[in-house]
Amino acid sequence: MVDYFLQGGSFMWPILIALIFGLGFVLERAYSLMLSGIDSTKFFNEITEKINAGDTDGAIQICNEEKGPVASIFHAGLSKMHRGLDDVEKAIQNAGAIEMAFLEKNMIWLNAVITIAPMLGFTGTVVGMIGAFDAIKAANDISPAVVAGGISQALLTTAAGLIVAMIIQTFQNIFVSRIDKLVLDMEEQSIKIIDHLQENSSSK
Repeated sequence: MVDYFLQGGSFMWPILIALIFGLGFVLERAYSLMLSGIDSTKFFNEITEKINAGDTDGAIQICNEEKGPVASIFHAGLSKMHRGLDDVEKAIQNAGAIEMAFLEKNMIWLNAVITIAPMLGFTGTVVGMIGAFDAIKAANDISPAVVAGGISQALLTTAAGLIVAMIIQTFQNIFVSRIDKLVLDMEEQSIKIIDHLQENSSSK
């Protein structure tokens, strides 16, 4: 692998930097999204038990102790309980938009690596082919031995750029799937808590 890297020429270094850069954000997103997941059904039941008992402060405290977007939107809504259900619903919607932005944070940098790595590889390819033709011109000979070095460099940089893009693309697809699941769960729990609060309010 080291030999292939060195044979690829100078463009292998920015491709390597792109890979390290992308993997850094992969680790950040993986850690963040891992912390965002909770047992939403259990959490919802704990919150509704407190609400049914008239202990809104207790429900807010549970939200403070839990991590993740569902806990954040519940906290935002329950904190506005004294203002009425309309304000609760608005607070939940606003918090949901903020949490969605947080879940998608730094995904743009993964897209950047996916786009830039192949471009670096193709640029290396062009440079390698230019070197091959310069070698032909200098040697006044078109034998395979003369052009082999330039063509090899061209192919290696292309392969490296595509491999980096595929690695980061795989992680990005996993993260997008995870984000979609979290957003869906967040929306479902938002509807459930608002419905529960409305039913709880009308029964009093």
